[in-house]
Amino acid sequence: MSNSNQQAGSTSEKAGISPPEITNISAINQIKNKRRQQPTSQELINGILEGNRTSLSRAITLIESTNPDHFEKASEVVQGCLTHANKSIRIGITGVPGVGKSTFIEAFGKHLTELGKKVAVLAVDPSSSLSHGSILGDKTRMEELVKDENAFIRPSASGETLGGVARKTRETIILCEAAGFDTIIIETVGVGQSETAVHSMVDFFLLLKISGAGDELQGIKRGIMEMADAIVINKADGDNIKKANQAKVEFNRALHLFPSKKSNWQPKVTTCSSLTKDGIPEVWNTISNYFELTKESGFFQEKRNEQNHFWMLETINEELKQNFFNQPEIVSLLEKSKKAVQNNEISSFAAASQLLKLYFDKGAKAQRDKGSE
Repeated sequence: MSNSNQQAGSTSEKAGISPPEITNISAINQIKNKRRQQPTSQELINGILEGNRTSLSRAITLIESTNPDHFEKASEVVQGCLTHANKSIRIGITGVPGVGKSTFIEAFGKHLTELGKKVAVLAVDPSSSLSHGSILGDKTRMEELVKDENAFIRPSASGETLGGVARKTRETIILCEAAGFDTIIIETVGVGQSETAVHSMVDFFLLLKISGAGDELQGIKRGIMEMADAIVINKADGDNIKKANQAKVEFNRALHLFPSKKSNWQPKVTTCSSLTKDGIPEVWNTISNYFELTKESGFFQEKRNEQNHFWMLETINEELKQNFFNQPEIVSLLEKSKKAVQNNEISSFAAASQLLKLYFDKGAKAQRDKGSE
């Protein structure tokens, strides 16, 4: 046999295994067709109101989608759930990576479900700036809570939003409330600016710290300290108990340097261990006392009203941004403008003005055409 024939023989296809006779082609096609079917907006709304987790998860995925075709359907679902929302308490939890946020939330969440609460955890997972991917491993880290029938954990990629929270997180809260969850916990990425966004959508803001990190000596960042309604020193167990108590004293001193809050609430500092569960009930007692005070004074509802106004403006900004970058003419000119700016052929300000002028002129033309119909 020649070399060419040998090569042909080595690379030729060989007979494979025939499909078993029991394979039901009709059943396979039915499954495929069923997978292609998407529930209507009303079906999702009905499922959410009935507490169906699959409907809730599908609706959240719809909200998180960047596909323009999904925006209208997502808005319909949110609007349909709106009258059934606003019946929960919203708690934001932040802290630097490594402070034990996931472990704390699992211990805290289990304590709440044991008290008869229905807990939804919205965990924001950081996205890579290079691959844009996320691990979404919070369910793995909260293996006990994820099995609790009174808990719902939804990890989401931070994407390009400020610290991983934006309008999508806000709308997800509405869906979870409509599904019957009375306690919503939002875990931030914990990288700095995300705290501002979380603070604008929660009722209570909890800052997790660990002893020995040096922050108690600096009084940590003034902005985050002023936003915190409570500071919890985590990992207060074993040989670390003494250090945690020392950190508690230092943080208490730092808190008294700040002006009084509008709510008239004096932020508390406590210690806890997410492993031994020591101090977890005290954290909930602190939060309960806060809600009792702010609801009696009317601050709770006043803050909710201010947040609604804030998110109306944020939604306008987000919608304008989405609409702007989804215009084919803008996308085409944007690529040309990028190259011109990089080559110093035009200033970044002039390029931006050209893009905005094209956008507004296009919008004005569309209005004139609509009026002439």
